Amino acid sequence: MAKKSAINRNDHRKALVKKFAAKRNRLKAIATDENLPLEERFAARLKLAELPRNSAQNRVRNRCEVTGRPRAFYRKLRMSRIALRDLASTGMIPGMTKASW
Repeated sequence: MAKKSAINRNDHRKALVKKFAAKRNRLKAIATDENLPLEERFAARLKLAELPRNSAQNRVRNRCEVTGRPRAFYRKLRMSRIALRDLASTGMIPGMTKASW
């Protein structure tokens, strides 16, 4: 199990990303639009830099929903390999069986 503080910090980042997503996307569109004047694009970049750093999507860490583990994360299942193996061993995941050869 991961530290509660790390999980809570990541949840706070997810909330900030959701809160500032529209504003961030609008400013990025202005900053990358080649048809706008340079001063307006530069002003958009400055406003983008004023937003909280934790409101950027790439600062959110994928974590296991069961244990909070940050590594060996399967996106499709939203859990780590260890939690997946434990749930599969107890028969909690339908159709998943232990491989044998």
